[in-house]
Amino acid sequence: MLFLLFLLALYQLLTAGLTTFGIICLIPLVIPFIYFAFSWPNIIFWILLFINYFIQFFGKQQWLPHGIPTSLYNELLELLLIAIAIVDVRKDTHFNRLGNLMFLCVSIWCAFCTLELLNDTCDLGISVAGWYTGARMMAFQILYAVIIFTVHIENSKKLTTFFRFWAALSIFSVLWTLKQQYVGLSEAENLWMQTRGRTTHLLQGGTLIRYWSTFNDAAQYGIHAACVAIIFFTMSITTKIKIDRYFFLLTGIVVTWQMFASGTRTATFCLIAGFATFLVLSKSFRVMVPSAIVGGILISLLVFTDIGQGNQQIRRMRSAFNKNDASASVRDINQAAIKKYLADAPWGIGLSVSYDNVPANNKFKKLSVIPPDSEYVFIWVHTGVIGITVFLILTVIMFLGACWVVLTKLKNRSLIGIGGGLCSAFVSIQLGGYANQVLMQFPNCLMFYGGLTIVYILPYIEPEWAEMENKRYLAQVERERIKLEKKRGKRI
Repeated sequence: MLFLLFLLALYQLLTAGLTTFGIICLIPLVIPFIYFAFSWPNIIFWILLFINYFIQFFGKQQWLPHGIPTSLYNELLELLLIAIAIVDVRKDTHFNRLGNLMFLCVSIWCAFCTLELLNDTCDLGISVAGWYTGARMMAFQILYAVIIFTVHIENSKKLTTFFRFWAALSIFSVLWTLKQQYVGLSEAENLWMQTRGRTTHLLQGGTLIRYWSTFNDAAQYGIHAACVAIIFFTMSITTKIKIDRYFFLLTGIVVTWQMFASGTRTATFCLIAGFATFLVLSKSFRVMVPSAIVGGILISLLVFTDIGQGNQQIRRMRSAFNKNDASASVRDINQAAIKKYLADAPWGIGLSVSYDNVPANNKFKKLSVIPPDSEYVFIWVHTGVIGITVFLILTVIMFLGACWVVLTKLKNRSLIGIGGGLCSAFVSIQLGGYANQVLMQFPNCLMFYGGLTIVYILPYIEPEWAEMENKRYLAQVERERIKLEKKRGKRI
């Protein structure tokens, strides 16, 4: 009987979401799961990265239980990892590393968003639940990312595994894009494209599909691809280990190629901005000059020639340089209307306000229904000119702080490449957030704010990293020597 009740609880979880009966029946699973989490916290960390990367994919494929908020999976794992770090006294949890500009700026932003609880511009009353939903997405998930990456990326081995894991996830997205292109869309994907995604992902009379791979939409996919390509390219340029160089270079190439399949024109500018930032941070003319020449040639081919014009995706990406683009004009018109309304709402309309809870006769109804088209515009609408100003200042401070670490505190060439690549990717995702609503979405927030957090902890890891890299390099030299001796022996 108990077993049948448990099966019924699982059935309700899959079909009806978190019902009271289902929660009560699933409580016995909590104890072994918590034991597992405290025994193997590293596994929970990798599960978080996996879930964070694929949660939108699982949702679009309709593989998730109904009635459970998508963000809940991420948030529970994040809170669990933070709790493990606080409670587990068996090892050094590295909370001392949180004393940096990144944590300070994110804490200030969370404090500001907490004050937004008192914002009742729309005269709807104060809703703690509604406020928390908005604040969790806009601020608290950044704080979780900073804490988790600070305390759980504790050594060079885990840092290396992190980038390999991220590369493997990116390669899977590339393979899934190829599957969408040459095998076809799944039933759930095709249903979404023919309904909600029809106007934005099925273009030119149905002859051009903007592919979104494992992401929620093509904009998120294209911009994410541009940002991670920068990281992998910079790591391949600066590492001394050949196997890493080839693996990350190959990953960067295939990710960049499939970026074009997304048809996301902003991604082109993200790629350019990221490379420009890396050239400044590389501190090496040997890296700067060849990279600048190659980058300049590729950009020139895209802007000033018709090479690849027969490919629809390339034609669309090339249109990003068209100053008279119609979609850009629509965004300008929307932002002009938003600016007029926000003149009477310097603190914004509040974090608890959404398109479905503002009455039709409310003065700010228009603000809740105008498509923001940009993460920065979304923050501007909900926190006002005061909020977006605070956010921009704090973002610039945490970015410049990370650049200072790369330029002054790091000596190891490959770590400078990692730090420069992560800073460059942060610039790219911020540019993407200026043009599209991608900054706080899955998987971008955790990965890129977590990535900038890594830059701040690189000085703590550098001694161990240098030792590990030197051992790997000596082993590489020895393998090459043995291979060369065998080759000479065959000649004799």
